[in-house]
Amino acid sequence: MKAANDNAPFKTLDALPLFATDHQIAVAVVGRAKAETWRRRTLPILEARGFPRVDPLHEGRPTALIKKYYDTYLGLNASYVPTGTAEEEDPDSWLHGRRNRISKRRA
Repeated sequence: MKAANDNAPFKTLDALPLFATDHQIAVAVVGRAKAETWRRRTLPILEARGFPRVDPLHEGRPTALIKKYYDTYLGLNASYVPTGTAEEEDPDSWLHGRRNRISKRRA
């Protein structure tokens, strides 16, 4: 059964209300096509790992805390410093390095 707002424009987490429903959050996180599966299967796993709970007074989950949760989950809270630039990269070295490791294992 489709929700009444299935034809509504797609929203990101930033565009959701301060307290959002599980369906709104699921659509924002994984899109409409995967939202129901995410809600049924993934959400209970995330809750066990500290995903923000439903606030009973507001009947939704606090989106600010959900954004913080995903920042931590994705490692966005840690400072990221790239080790090199694209000009310095040599994709061929990746292939040759892999081949050398495979050859050494077979020997």
